[in-house]
Amino acid sequence: MSTAEDVISGKDVLPVPAQAPQIMFRVSDVRQYVYCPRIIYYNYVIPVPRHKTVKMESGQASHQDFAEMEKRRTLAKYGLDSGRREFSVYLESPRLGLSGILDMLISTDQGIYPVEFKNTSGGMGLHHKYQLAAYAMLVECLRRRPVRQGFVYVLPVKRAFTVVVDDAVRQHTKRILSSMRNLVQRGLIPPRTRSGGRCRDCEFRNYCGDA
Repeated sequence: MSTAEDVISGKDVLPVPAQAPQIMFRVSDVRQYVYCPRIIYYNYVIPVPRHKTVKMESGQASHQDFAEMEKRRTLAKYGLDSGRREFSVYLESPRLGLSGILDMLISTDQGIYPVEFKNTSGGMGLHHKYQLAAYAMLVECLRRRPVRQGFVYVLPVKRAFTVVVDDAVRQHTKRILSSMRNLVQRGLIPPRTRSGGRCRDCEFRNYCGDA
């Protein structure tokens, strides 16, 4: 079975059976799948109790504090002079089979920009990039405006990372969603992430016998 790394690298994945019903995923599932595909397995195939870690609780609090401060700040860190900001924007598309709450949406005369806040020490990872891309696709569906780029703002380094949303990124995001649906429909546990360090703070660590 293909892993998340295989999907990102462009390797083929098995198609979802034609008769398979549409699965409504959360946008955060895209991030989790790229981080480790087993998270999708434990959330959708054999749901198990989730244990919130100290790291998760701390990140959530920092996230909320930053969102409040962001309301009073300029948009200079995103390279924008001005724009209208919306916070905690709920987005849902049955066509994409996705829903989620975007941290912030910036609208200007020149364009519309999805923004996600992340409290991570490792900078922006691929899992953050493709989560942002999924939000961009939702915004395009619901706001009827093209999204050319968005931002992942990493709190510890106080830096906004630009995510270019082009056709290649959209296609990769669709491949990820297809692979996620394939995983759930077939019900087979995927290989764990090749980055073993990610298991240390995982809420599902106790369920992986090979972790």
